[in-house]
Amino acid sequence: MASLRRTRDGEGEVGARVEAIAWNEDGTFKEIIGHKPTIGCSLLVGSVTARSYSSRDYWLTTPITEILEEESNDEYYYCKFKTENSDYEFWSGNVPTSKFSWWKDPEDEIKDKNNSDDNSDWWDIDRGPGLNY
Repeated sequence: MASLRRTRDGEGEVGARVEAIAWNEDGTFKEIIGHKPTIGCSLLVGSVTARSYSSRDYWLTTPITEILEEESNDEYYYCKFKTENSDYEFWSGNVPTSKFSWWKDPEDEIKDKNNSDDNSDWWDIDRGPGLNY
């Protein structure tokens, strides 16, 4: 599983689909040249299939202009990079959560929400999910 996170606001996507996409000069698709951040290419991260009830299935960056940091070993690959518009962090493999405190698996976020003292905005036994009236 891979993760892409925009550093300014934490937005991004998690999924098994990772494609470095090259473009023709006229902005049309040229080819997929790899599966990690590559200078001159956009990076697409997301689901390999459409997700039910999801507001989006993938995240596509503008072309990458600079690789700021790369780290890899047998456990994971990490890359921090700049695009034409933003800075991003990309992960694939087993994320060392002790090193990067911002990382949360989607399952962790669900557990946090379920263990919260205030779940009123998420589920109300009398009214059902998201029906706050």
